[in-house]
Amino acid sequence: MRTLTARGLSWLYVAMKRVGVAELKNNLSRLLRSVEIGETVEVMDRARPIARIVPVPRRQPIEIRPAKRPFASIRDRTYPRLHPDIDSLELLLEDRAERPLPGEDAR
Repeated sequence: MRTLTARGLSWLYVAMKRVGVAELKNNLSRLLRSVEIGETVEVMDRARPIARIVPVPRRQPIEIRPAKRPFASIRDRTYPRLHPDIDSLELLLEDRAERPLPGEDAR
């Protein structure tokens, strides 16, 4: 069976930046910019890894599609007023009566 030597593990130090907690606090903006471009940062506390900051997967770019019709064609459109058979205040009070207030137990 083959074993890895210290030289064989050296790629970890190249592939991942390791910083102590104090260095993280002092250089947070710089480290976050390096994570943003794809680096991984491992946070160490007394030579013990405690966290890893990794880049967020990139989203697909937003696609901007042209409008199907000009806004001017619908800008002045009006709709008839709604005249419900019930008052909006009654609906609100009914809704509030059905659910407990914050901090109260549901009965």
